[in-house]
Amino acid sequence: MEKISVEDLLAQYARGQRDFEQVDLSCADLFEANLQEINLKNSKLVQIYLPYGDLSQANLEATQLQGAQLSNTQLYYANFAHADLQKANLSRSNLRYANLRGADLSEANLHGADLAYADLSDANLSDADLSNANFKKTNLTGAKLSNANLFRSQNVDLLDAEFDTTTIWPDGHRQSPN
Repeated sequence: MEKISVEDLLAQYARGQRDFEQVDLSCADLFEANLQEINLKNSKLVQIYLPYGDLSQANLEATQLQGAQLSNTQLYYANFAHADLQKANLSRSNLRYANLRGADLSEANLHGADLAYADLSDANLSDADLSNANFKKTNLTGAKLSNANLFRSQNVDLLDAEFDTTTIWPDGHRQSPN
């Protein structure tokens, strides 16, 4: 895996380069960076700082994003399939139509995130803060929601999701054990 500097990444991106597969940008400061359609598949972006940025239509499949700061970031149509987003901050981010199939979002902050039409099938959302999130037509088939907080979330369909008595429902209650 090649370590790349922020300056090199931004310069190459400005010249039209979009393929940065398997790079290491851990702890990089990319505040407000516009990196639409970038390919960072299988990269290491642990604790990256990218709030208010734009990664729309980016390929982040199987990327390591533990502890990433992505609040208020444009992530629509982004591919996060099988990505590791443990403890990432995605609060108030636009994740419309994003592919988060099989992603690990355990302990992630998705407060107020727009997840409309996103695919969260088989994602791990255990201990995640999903309060005030928009789930309009979101695919939650097989999503693990143990101890997740869905308080005041809108349009949530948990029919095919995996939840338990520790899951906080949109109305603020927990389901009673049977």
